[in-house]
Amino acid sequence: MDANQVFKIIKKDAVAIYSEEDLWKKLKSEKKLTIKLGADPSAPDLHLGHSVVMRKMRLLQDAGHEAVFIIGDFTAMIGDPTGKNKARVPLTFEQTRENGRTYFEQATKILDPAKTVITYNSEWLSKMGFADVLQLAGKYTLARLMERDDFSKRWAERQPIGVHELLYPLMQGYDSVALDADIEICGADQTFNVLVGRELQRDYGKTPQAAVVFPILPGLDGVDKMSKSLGNYIGLCEPADVMFEKCMKIPDHILGDYFRLTTDINPAAAEEVIGRDIREAHFLYARTIVTMYHSKEAAAAARWRYDAVAAGGTPGDVAEISLPAGIYPLWRLVAECGLAASNGEARRLVAEGGVTVDGEKITDPAREINGSGETMIKRGKARFVRVHFS
Repeated sequence: MDANQVFKIIKKDAVAIYSEEDLWKKLKSEKKLTIKLGADPSAPDLHLGHSVVMRKMRLLQDAGHEAVFIIGDFTAMIGDPTGKNKARVPLTFEQTRENGRTYFEQATKILDPAKTVITYNSEWLSKMGFADVLQLAGKYTLARLMERDDFSKRWAERQPIGVHELLYPLMQGYDSVALDADIEICGADQTFNVLVGRELQRDYGKTPQAAVVFPILPGLDGVDKMSKSLGNYIGLCEPADVMFEKCMKIPDHILGDYFRLTTDINPAAAEEVIGRDIREAHFLYARTIVTMYHSKEAAAAARWRYDAVAAGGTPGDVAEISLPAGIYPLWRLVAECGLAASNGEARRLVAEGGVTVDGEKITDPAREINGSGETMIKRGKARFVRVHFS
């Protein structure tokens, strides 16, 4: 595609561009541009929410530009305060590095591995001395930082705000300085941070990046943005049957957004199927996503498995694990079986009625399970684990 085609596609799909003139000048310059996209490894999985911007980065890759995917191992130690009503629990550097270990493998399910540069922002942020940090902090005023909705809301509610949190937008913005980024793409929740990057580049004597902002994908709850910490996500590397089942749970009223933001299916064609038969539309979406991230054969197998479970059966490929005999609180058993990514998610899953034990739905996470013999644990409609206690 030429610069004009790329510009039209980006403009059509973006919710904001800072600025259109800057973006157009960069695209038509015939220069190989540095396209920046960052993700903090606060959790080990990338999900369909990340795919919205990654698919646009792939578009720019295919137009001949260099994609730089920043793993924010240093910024993740603070955690992005965007949308948070309290400070995040700090992570260690070792935790952020471990979480980001498989990001390249996950990201290149969408990005071209031969044209993707993976870098960690600890490469420059960890080398900054105190004088460097003071210089960076002097580029912005407290009044400007307090324009952020999350900071101003917490201040009004007398919720504490750590000084380290105020530094987060400056640290993320400095990534653009360090990379000499020409274009940064992001979700709408990151608008403040990427605009800080534009201003810092100017302050450090560099040409400001064009910032392109895309819509946020709602999570499976239909309320909050897709997030690993909220458990309302579809992971890019989840097993095909899990991915298929989750796709079938997307609320009807946002299924059109999922088609538009995460697939190449014509939005008008998707809306026609949604309006005619919403269940068939869910099957179409699930089949499309599983094919994209696994294969056509995996999508067919996942559909067969889903139908078998929906009809009241138990699939033949049930996962099996062995655990020591004993008494387990249900939340711990769910986590041990790999049916939840964390203890917190396991507790939420049980409390929300998403777990059955030998056919009994249990909603008390602390309910004690007598681990002896065999037990069948099911998450949702299609994830089974047979536990052998010994």
